[in-house]
Amino acid sequence: MKIIVTKSDLRSIATDLLVLPFSSVELKKEAGKTLDAIGIDQQVLKDFKAEAGEVVVLYGGTGGYSAPRFALLGIGEGKTIEEWRKAAISFASKAVDLKIEKVAVDCSCIETLSAVSGQSVATMAATLVEGCFVGSYRFDRLKSGKLDKKGSGEKLKKIAELLVVVDSSVFEEVERGVAGGKIVGSCKKMARDLVNLPGNFLHAVDIAKAAEESGKKYGYEVTVFHKKEIEALGMGGLLAVNKGSDHPPTFTVLDYKPKGKTNVVVALVGKAVTFDSGGISIKPSENMGEMKSDMSGAASVLGAVEAAARLGLPVHVIGLIPATDNMPSGTATQPGDVITTYSGITVEVSNTDAEGRLILADALTYAKEKYNPDVIVDVATLTGACIVALGYPVAALFSNNDTLADKIFRAGEQSGEKVWRMPLWDLYDEQIKSDVADLNNTGGRGAGSITAAKFLEKFIDGHENWAHIDIAGPSFTPKGAGKVNGGTGFGVGLLVELLKKWS
Repeated sequence: MKIIVTKSDLRSIATDLLVLPFSSVELKKEAGKTLDAIGIDQQVLKDFKAEAGEVVVLYGGTGGYSAPRFALLGIGEGKTIEEWRKAAISFASKAVDLKIEKVAVDCSCIETLSAVSGQSVATMAATLVEGCFVGSYRFDRLKSGKLDKKGSGEKLKKIAELLVVVDSSVFEEVERGVAGGKIVGSCKKMARDLVNLPGNFLHAVDIAKAAEESGKKYGYEVTVFHKKEIEALGMGGLLAVNKGSDHPPTFTVLDYKPKGKTNVVVALVGKAVTFDSGGISIKPSENMGEMKSDMSGAASVLGAVEAAARLGLPVHVIGLIPATDNMPSGTATQPGDVITTYSGITVEVSNTDAEGRLILADALTYAKEKYNPDVIVDVATLTGACIVALGYPVAALFSNNDTLADKIFRAGEQSGEKVWRMPLWDLYDEQIKSDVADLNNTGGRGAGSITAAKFLEKFIDGHENWAHIDIAGPSFTPKGAGKVNGGTGFGVGLLVELLKKWS
């Protein structure tokens, strides 16, 4: 998507759609005047309330504007960044539905919105662009187009050009915000593309290749450990999950080091189960295809590291991605088997569908041992229990450090990727004790997301600044639950916003 910041007069802008944002206050004061200038009857305002994300498309203006279409865009009261984000997502989605390729947005209100919301102009501009990436996203790369009614095979049209029209007083700040928003938006898009690829298109080696390509393009180091090297390391958790697969595992380390000194080293660990059948403890067949999304944590980590590199954030960021699929076969790990993890801790595998924590265990120990970072954050689609507790929109947050937990919560509020903290009390340790090994990989039905987090806590070797984010709910929109189904890229914006807090 080409994005241009311009000071052009609204009348002369050559665009397919001119978007005109209004708050509920401006609706009463300014909307009538605007419609008079465009040459459209004010009667349309009877059907427009300026609620956040509300869009009304108008045609047939007679006021000498170049645009053939206009969109009244509601931004609610215009007091929060969340209303602005919702509006951006909405108009972009509408433009794609209408197959509009060139869109201009009147952002003359951005300075006022900045003051009212307490956000910088650059942040508001970045949010607009990120929202446009989110709203315009469609995954159609695997469609042939051969069933198109016209037989043309034409791919879905998307927004090719976005014009951000601003006053000269904020031009430079808006440009700066747009540049940052484009980076985060495109990284989130990349993450969504990875999540939406089905299991036969994305194996562990493909995730490693995606990381290598990103590192080569944006100037950070990527090291890939293949199966023999993983065996040499003794990563028993990753190898146990991979035992039933025809495809070898990988363990990928992304290392972004900014120029100059840094005050903090942050390790981001992302779960990458490219397809999760449940293994021998096989899942129900209904909606099993959605388990292609079980590598969403890895996608968000890759997107966040790439964004940090492109933004030039002054934070040393290490991404660690253990990757495999989880399949049933004659060689697969069996329920009741005991494995030895990279840490030396033994685990009784009571349920092979509790596999994500096994591969994360190895990666967490490796992060602490090899890098001893100041902060460790793991991101994973770990438990269905998390969805039962918080639903689909919100991720569960667990942390052994109050300050870190607060930073992540605030990053979620700012990025729109919300998290809610849950307990890590020691009383839950009883549920993951094993009679035959050091730990059991499941803690029973009750408090499933908590016992999973308690399991991971055993592998950080006493690190005092760790957080686990369970994104099982918000990482993927099930079929029929939203206008656009599939991967959401949740975690990219959250992690980038968190990294900025150390910048």
